[in-house]
Amino acid sequence: MSKIAILGATGNAGQRLVTEALSRGHTVTGLSRHADEQAPRDGVTWVKADVDEVDATAAKLAGHDAVILSMPFKSLNFQNVFDVARKAGATLYVVGGAASLKNDEGVVLLDTPGFPDFVTVEAGPARVFLDQLKAGQGFDWTFLSPSMFFGPGERTGKFRLGKDDLLTAADGKSSISYEDFAVALIDEIEAPKHKNERFTVGY
Repeated sequence: MSKIAILGATGNAGQRLVTEALSRGHTVTGLSRHADEQAPRDGVTWVKADVDEVDATAAKLAGHDAVILSMPFKSLNFQNVFDVARKAGATLYVVGGAASLKNDEGVVLLDTPGFPDFVTVEAGPARVFLDQLKAGQGFDWTFLSPSMFFGPGERTGKFRLGKDDLLTAADGKSSISYEDFAVALIDEIEAPKHKNERFTVGY
């Protein structure tokens, strides 16, 4: 079993990732600025951390097999995150966004006419983060993009994986639950197939 650290473990996706990792017998370190407010949980060590405190956070991540980043891109200092990952020496698994995926015409969603400004605020930085990972930052990484509709739901364990194209179901909807997203990401940690790549998950 692996020792998994989750940056942003108290968020929507982060909470499901904690649950999924624990259900498979992994040991979890939940890192958050609000870690001291979390209720005790078997298998989880809550650690207060701020990713902008590079050396301190890297020290808290040392010895982990995998580090998951599940935080809003718009509020991240990318260089600090990269420095933390490099110093920690573990593969960085990123909870990404869908807007950098391509539609049926091969156009990146973020570049389609009328793409909502309120989504761009987060989606734009997410694409930049991915582009900078692809450029090489001195550590191994995997970036998992959800489908367009990403929210609470059921853990079915039944979904499809893709690479850079948005996955759409037969009914035309592009979606994945937080719960099944967590299944896909923990699957990747257990059996890596997308080293230094982006992939996506959807129904």
